[in-house]
Amino acid sequence: MTVAVVGGGISGLVVAWRLRSRGRAAVVLETTSRLGGAVGTRAKQGFLLETGPNSFLDREPATRELAGALNLEHKIRAADAAAKRRYVYTRGQLRSVPASPPAFLGSDILPWSAKLRVMGELFTGRAASGVDESLADFGRRHLGATATRVLLDAVQTGIFAGDVERLSVGATFPPLVKLEQEHRSLILGAIRTQRAQRKALPAGASSAPKLSGALSTFEGGLQTLIDALSASLGDDARVGATVEGLTRVGDRWRLAVNERGQRAELDASHVVLAAPAYVTQKLLQPLDAELAARVGGIEYAPIAVVQLGFDVGTTPAPDGFGFLVPPAEGRRLLGSIHASTVFPFRVEPGRVLYTCMVGGAKRPDLVGLDEPALVALAREELKALAGVTATPSLTEVFRWPLGIPQYNVGHLARMAAVDQSLTRWPGLSLTGNAYKGVGLNDCIRNGLQLADALVAAGG
Repeated sequence: MTVAVVGGGISGLVVAWRLRSRGRAAVVLETTSRLGGAVGTRAKQGFLLETGPNSFLDREPATRELAGALNLEHKIRAADAAAKRRYVYTRGQLRSVPASPPAFLGSDILPWSAKLRVMGELFTGRAASGVDESLADFGRRHLGATATRVLLDAVQTGIFAGDVERLSVGATFPPLVKLEQEHRSLILGAIRTQRAQRKALPAGASSAPKLSGALSTFEGGLQTLIDALSASLGDDARVGATVEGLTRVGDRWRLAVNERGQRAELDASHVVLAAPAYVTQKLLQPLDAELAARVGGIEYAPIAVVQLGFDVGTTPAPDGFGFLVPPAEGRRLLGSIHASTVFPFRVEPGRVLYTCMVGGAKRPDLVGLDEPALVALAREELKALAGVTATPSLTEVFRWPLGIPQYNVGHLARMAAVDQSLTRWPGLSLTGNAYKGVGLNDCIRNGLQLADALVAAGG
């Protein structure tokens, strides 16, 4: 019997693709008119515009495995070398983020008093066992208040656009917690880890591809991956198909589906809810109010992506990947990606493209501005922060009122409770960026693992 996958974003597409590649029948039901969710690329006036995520780090074997199976490995494009430098806006100007400990000591990213406090991290202790600590509290313990406010908050802003005082360090940055648990000091842990990696013998013959670790995308943008998954699924990826109800009937599931105004029922051996948490909550409510409440308690930060494209000769090509703005600076821009510097193929030669982010957990009100106001805001902020005074020839706004899931303190306990609740419902699974990783790599890895587990269990 068919596995029904509810939600046609990257997570749902990956689950269905893997199931079919393993010989299992699967259908994707997507309520909107297109597949891919927030992941998408649009061509306009000689620019390639990403609607949501811009790239991925080429360090996840699952993503490379997927690309290879879809015959897309040759289309992976690494970021240009000019994009290695990154900036943070602090103390009234853009400052380069140092790439090494010696560079950190010589940089102006932090005042000397704050740099000395960071060096004191060598003597910090571990957190109390079992405490779900906020990212801010963790940062202040290890790095000090200033480094947390300037650097750590900027980093999380680029990923979660969240509130550093509310985000859970264990849910958002588990490698940091692992370093602390194993080595006490993050600095000592990083040094020891690097030494261990240098001493490790090269891996033997393996079919796994070598990962570059570089910031990457696909030729044609991330839409290339969505298109390949869509093509492989064919008619089994159905758009305009809204699941209105979900019931357990004996040993199978029955879904009430409204497909372009036509109502029908679909029986499935297993249901994978790969929709956003707020959609999943509504489907679960009649079935299990407790589980629905836990899923529905996951908050989202709104995001507006403002694309500004400039013609040849109107503004200099910006240096580096882009910049982030810590919320403590009180600016209206979360940051900007120098898209034409990172991936030059996304613009015609000589053109410049800025991808600006607005909103987040701290300024959700800004996402509600109309498009002209958002464009004006982005232009004003780019002028004030980066000195960009030219008039763009292209403007485009992509608005996500419920954009990025927030892994706030309590998220790990919430997920443990969700997993426990799911044991009451055989044949029902959840996946997506609301649960165990918000990035493209996370969604792909989790989707493949879930599909493999279903195949192994015969579900």
